[in-house]
Amino acid sequence: MTRVQLFAGVLTATLFLANHTLAGGFQLNEHGARAMAQGGAFAARASDGSAIYFNPAGLGFQSDASVYAGITTISPTISFYGPVESDPGVKTSMVSQTFTPFNVYLVAPVTDRLVVGIGAYNPFGLGTEWPDGWAGRFLTTKVDLKTYFVTPTASYRLTDQLSIGAGLNYVMGSVMLGQDLAVSSVDLPTSPHVSVSMHATGVGYNVGLLYKPLDVLSVGASYRGSVKLDAKGNVSFNPDYAALALPTGGVNTTIKLPATGFVGVAWTPMKDLQVEADYQFIGWSSYDQLTLHFAADNSETVAPKNYQDTYMLRVGGEYTMDAFHFRAGYVYDHSPVKTEYVDPLLPDANRNGVSLGLGYDITSHLSVDAAYFYLKFDQRVAVNTIPQTSFDGTYTSHAHLASVDFGYRF
Repeated sequence: MTRVQLFAGVLTATLFLANHTLAGGFQLNEHGARAMAQGGAFAARASDGSAIYFNPAGLGFQSDASVYAGITTISPTISFYGPVESDPGVKTSMVSQTFTPFNVYLVAPVTDRLVVGIGAYNPFGLGTEWPDGWAGRFLTTKVDLKTYFVTPTASYRLTDQLSIGAGLNYVMGSVMLGQDLAVSSVDLPTSPHVSVSMHATGVGYNVGLLYKPLDVLSVGASYRGSVKLDAKGNVSFNPDYAALALPTGGVNTTIKLPATGFVGVAWTPMKDLQVEADYQFIGWSSYDQLTLHFAADNSETVAPKNYQDTYMLRVGGEYTMDAFHFRAGYVYDHSPVKTEYVDPLLPDANRNGVSLGLGYDITSHLSVDAAYFYLKFDQRVAVNTIPQTSFDGTYTSHAHLASVDFGYRF
């Protein structure tokens, strides 16, 4: 195996994990403060503009034109103990960062039964940054991944109880990666630092159904198809030692974001109280391998991966008192990443989350929603990690999220 092939294999694994662990570790489901405050259990009601994400059929029951927009702050904390191969007691903490995904939804009725809308939001993103010189620098020093979905959507209410909806997802994405390159065959004054920058685009779809058999009961289901992203960019090295013949220049790959689906049931057990339970499916088994192509020498590598389909369980509720709306929720999120694939790029684990929130109707047209969400990851012990990683140790993680959205009905 040449040095270029070896590097390509490492980078392929790096790029794959940077994207892949977003689903379990950093898939973003916070696309509206009202839903976030209820643990994201919203597919069976979908009663504001965020229906474009949770269930497009929800637009069919919205009679007013509206704007719903806001921002979420996400502050993760990750620590690593190890590696066990050298010193399992050493603690390394990730550099503190705050991420700010946004959401904007516009909704407009066309007829009494036909409603259209468009949304923009970030369903995958975040990243990690580790301190200079840390033990895992040959695996990663920094990753920053962003995706932007723009979703024109239409919904039609077939009857007073049944609505259907569908939308088109135009996706733009970017990833920036950094790591040091380990070179054992040549004596170098310093290890080269690898920087990768790539951009990608793709197209997908989403569909939904919302049925209200009773005034106090509604059932919703939605499905968002997988999206193939064609990614292109450049690789650079600092220093770029000529003797190593490193593949500086163009690089491209294809990344497939997973299909996701919601099924939810909402119930109104008493006046002014709504509760909902949702099941969310994420189809990560679509990733069996990833191919990375280097333009400099026309080399290509394939990295096999064996991730699992996974799921999330959501429960939430809302109690209305005059102009105030009190909300709470709970989420269990099951990780798709097998133990041997856990990596410091975006370390992942099963997690539990609790949320609280408050909504206030400022006027009959203007409202504000705020939410807080705490996410606690299970301690994850990485053992017998794959040869491309060989970085065993223990990860502890948690995150604080806060969100605010303003809504206006015309």
